[in-house]
Amino acid sequence: MSEAEVRSAFQNQVGYCLANGAPVTAAVVGGVLAGLDGPGEFLRRIREWWGAPLADALPLRAAGGMHALVQRGEAPALEPLYRGEPEAMAQADALVAEAIAAHDAALLPWLDGPPQTNEAGRSANYVAAMLWLAAKGLPPRWDCLEIGSSAGINLMIDRYRYRLGGVEVGPAESPMLLEPEWRGSPPPAVPAGWGFAGLRGCDVEPIDLTDPKRLARLRAYVWPEATQRFQRLEAAARLASERAPLLVKADAADFVEAELARPQAEGTTRVLMHSIVWQYVPAASQARVTAAMEAAGAAATPERPLAWIMLEANRNNFRHELVVRHWPGDGAPHLLGTAHAHGAWVEWAGR
Repeated sequence: MSEAEVRSAFQNQVGYCLANGAPVTAAVVGGVLAGLDGPGEFLRRIREWWGAPLADALPLRAAGGMHALVQRGEAPALEPLYRGEPEAMAQADALVAEAIAAHDAALLPWLDGPPQTNEAGRSANYVAAMLWLAAKGLPPRWDCLEIGSSAGINLMIDRYRYRLGGVEVGPAESPMLLEPEWRGSPPPAVPAGWGFAGLRGCDVEPIDLTDPKRLARLRAYVWPEATQRFQRLEAAARLASERAPLLVKADAADFVEAELARPQAEGTTRVLMHSIVWQYVPAASQARVTAAMEAAGAAATPERPLAWIMLEANRNNFRHELVVRHWPGDGAPHLLGTAHAHGAWVEWAGR
């Protein structure tokens, strides 16, 4: 890829962060962009990026590394910037350049893999989509498959409490309450028989929430503006220590094909779900997942239906769109709404 494409990716990410209420992260990403011609191996690798910089989330790889420095107390000069102090925000480009120059070697490994921004708040979108599917007549007994599960936080969807536009679902005693600002009409009511028959997921590099080092890496990818996300991450880690989510290391397409071949119990709805991961799935694997889902959808019955829930970024409008397909039926995409990247709000359009 050209350096122009790298710069465009960073500019795009700045706009995306600002559109999602993350001015500090936007300033950090903008600071890397402003100093991109600077010395050092970290900046050289970014300038000469070999892949697709936006799809590879290159700006967020860099931002994760910067945030890790702050969280470890290794870059005290950056701390006012990460607190959003006006004077530091005005000097963001210089502060970021100084940190990169001082920590070039420590930042390099953060470019080696994509960010894993596992976020419990996205489970609210999954649940809202399931309520919509149940209102369409699909059995509300969910056999869930998730790709790009990272640490499996959204595989604990059954252990969280939700308040969605006045509709409440989930265990009342849960330490995790997800209550996004709800815009629009409420989702359908919770149907009789609601529950989860299975929750399994995969990731190419699963994270063990009970491993302090891996948990610290997840914290680094949390945008500093999102204080509630840190609280949710800690709550999820506690729940995982009580009972780990069922998560395997696997390619997304391999996982989906194998799981769809597994017998499905009558009276359950099998669901493929994913959030902010599709851009990281190689095109060949995307095609295999789509083909497998459409083939399985063609064989679905009212007693054993299939659904596909997607919460993914639209880079043209900087919005996350909640889209659902289901079978039997036309299998066409239904746009149920848009949502904040990290669960702060849901703008519901489901009908």
